[in-house]
Amino acid sequence: MGTNRPTNHLYYGDNLDVLRREIADASVDLIYLDPPFNSNASYNILFRAPDGAGTAAQVEAFHDSWHWNDAAADAFDQVARSGHADAFQLLDSLRRFLGENDMLAYLAMMTIRLIELRRVLKPSGSLYLHCDPTAGHYLKLLLDGVFAPRAFRREIVWRSGWVSGFKTRTANWVRNHDTIFYYVRDPAADWTFNKQYVAHAAGYERRGGGANPLGKPIDDVWDDPALYSPNIKSFSVEKLGYPTQKPVALLERIIAAS
Repeated sequence: MGTNRPTNHLYYGDNLDVLRREIADASVDLIYLDPPFNSNASYNILFRAPDGAGTAAQVEAFHDSWHWNDAAADAFDQVARSGHADAFQLLDSLRRFLGENDMLAYLAMMTIRLIELRRVLKPSGSLYLHCDPTAGHYLKLLLDGVFAPRAFRREIVWRSGWVSGFKTRTANWVRNHDTIFYYVRDPAADWTFNKQYVAHAAGYERRGGGANPLGKPIDDVWDDPALYSPNIKSFSVEKLGYPTQKPVALLERIIAAS
């Protein structure tokens, strides 16, 4: 955070308002965002008490059901006035392709927030955007428009775990992963990345000897039981009842690398 800015704070509210009001330019080392995926579901329970009951503090935090209305049109206009010509050109192209519909409303609301996120990120900072196939392909274009294509570092595939039951009955390939787009604020700067490792499998022997004592470097396909979704691991102690909850270990890996 910037000079005289509070640290170790949680902010409750619209993240666009908080970013503009509370967060200084070039003051953030790492951004991880797991936005709603425009999947037409409304999520209004963020957590439950340990006994499983709803709490009095529960309020509707966001709706994952966007519609093209005055608020969406205003977000689109804010992007037009932002000075980010590439981002607006892409968003305007998507308007011509998609029309003024729910998807465009979602993308307009996301784009104006990505612009603010880039503003607050340090030159050495990183951004990880977690998404699914619903809008991920459009979000990648908008990230390129806001951050520049050369700021893209990696597309990470996160396997959510062993899918079973009704989710396997689809007349299609069973969906079992999300995508995490990794960008840096300034690819020309000395951006921070701490390479991560996992232990070698038992009995592993490197050809020619001399195995890396740090272990095996982690690649961009994250299929690790420790990272599986709490909602798939039936008896996970992390499970809070939130439908898109992510495991703590996933965030720990990203933080350690950043």
